[in-house]
Amino acid sequence: MHTTTKNLTILGSTGSIGTQTLEVVENLQNKELFKIVGMSAGRNIELFISQIKKFHPKKVCTISPADAKKIKSIFPDIEVFSGDEGLIELADDKSLDIMLTGTSGYAGLKPTLKAIENGTNIALANKETLVMAGDIVTAAAKQSGAKILPVDSEHSAILQSSNGRFDIIDKVIITASGGPFLHKDKAEILNSTALDALKHPNWNMGKKITIDSATLMNKGLEVIEAHHLFNLPYEKIEVVVHPESVVHSAVEFVDGSIIAQLGFPSMHIPIQYALTWPCREYGIKTGSFSFFGQKLTFEKPNYDKFPCLSLAFEVGKTGGTMPVVLNAANEAAVYKFLRGEIGMGDIFKAVEKEINRHNVIKNPTLDEIFAVDNEVRARVSG
Repeated sequence: MHTTTKNLTILGSTGSIGTQTLEVVENLQNKELFKIVGMSAGRNIELFISQIKKFHPKKVCTISPADAKKIKSIFPDIEVFSGDEGLIELADDKSLDIMLTGTSGYAGLKPTLKAIENGTNIALANKETLVMAGDIVTAAAKQSGAKILPVDSEHSAILQSSNGRFDIIDKVIITASGGPFLHKDKAEILNSTALDALKHPNWNMGKKITIDSATLMNKGLEVIEAHHLFNLPYEKIEVVVHPESVVHSAVEFVDGSIIAQLGFPSMHIPIQYALTWPCREYGIKTGSFSFFGQKLTFEKPNYDKFPCLSLAFEVGKTGGTMPVVLNAANEAAVYKFLRGEIGMGDIFKAVEKEINRHNVIKNPTLDEIFAVDNEVRARVSG
């Protein structure tokens, strides 16, 4: 059990992951386990103000300078920053023990890398960090000794099941719910609306990640993440559709034994495990799982209906800047779909078009990564 207080900064405290992280901290039996020293928020400033009043961070950051000025007028004794540079200021705190990256999009990459360079452990809920710059981020963590602890339920399940013994693993099995279109035919999927795609059967998530779950792109991004998180070749990563979302993922060892992590669909548990790793602390607990009366089913992904998943495998194996293109094109296309500007099937078409036209840079610098990201994002958004 932990006995010393750890300084925690939360990037994206007003989002889905951020608010649940605060609930985890509040509900830990050991109230002295964490001191929240930094927080950042997007546009929900009223919620952010209430969070600051409750948790008393010493540094905060908002997207806009105007919101930062408003926060400073209310809380004159705390440091207030804004924009991407402000996120880096939050991350560049030598007193930090752990930082939870809950921001969505590429904005989480630079501050996460800054914290890692300082030796700060990362509870990672931002897929773009490893999809865009996995080689750079993992090399920095190796050099500084920082731990990258996954918040995604699937990667958390792999970490819990493996006990860190990736040297004796034959493969990891990442489960996918299949999203809202699992039992729809291809024509129904292509004609679906954003409202249809946002009706996830099991998980309550943000809009962008929910659309990614509907196309299975989310699972493809998780495959690329797993490659970097656990230093595994893509041949050792398998995706299995599991509609009940009870088995969150599993590990098969070299002797054929399989260890899986099971539980009710709840992001509180992987968040709590990432924050308190390698211990388990008394805190939020889902209802006790009963094996009686349960039906757990598993099936292969349908790559014809969900081509984004197979594309992600191909892109991951290519490496270099190709995952940057995949991520940027997908994100821009998803937001166009959410605005009603394109159809569901156009998301894959937009991503595939950018992949086919891209000349890969095999060992990109961070500047090259952002240049490719900005170029692709602007082209797809236009």
